[in-house]
Amino acid sequence: MARIEGVNLPSNKRIEYGLTYVFGIGLKASQDILRKVKINFDTRVKDLSDEEIAAIQKEVSNNYVSEGELRKEITLNIKRLQEIGCYRGLRHKRGLPVRGQRTRTNARTRKGPRRAGCAIALKRKVTKK
Repeated sequence: MARIEGVNLPSNKRIEYGLTYVFGIGLKASQDILRKVKINFDTRVKDLSDEEIAAIQKEVSNNYVSEGELRKEITLNIKRLQEIGCYRGLRHKRGLPVRGQRTRTNARTRKGPRRAGCAIALKRKVTKK
């Protein structure tokens, strides 16, 4: 089993797609890495030799920001936006969509599940005596 940047790559997948399991490496970056190291895209992860794994590891660690470093960089960027008090920072703080999406309907991914008791339809109707 290949281990790159602390991530175990799935052994039965092609290396082209297996590398995308590392946070910060997508398909294009994966293909660029394999071209530079001169490894065939069709090779399965389980068929890689130790030298090839070492070459991929070296290429990723030297030329790409990935895993823990990238996560830290993203959180620091969000924290910076919140500290300077810009609009995007306020949206992050309040847990609302940041990129201009509507919030009157939808936006459930950012806002979380609907809270009970907020809907008008749930109010009791006044009955006549």
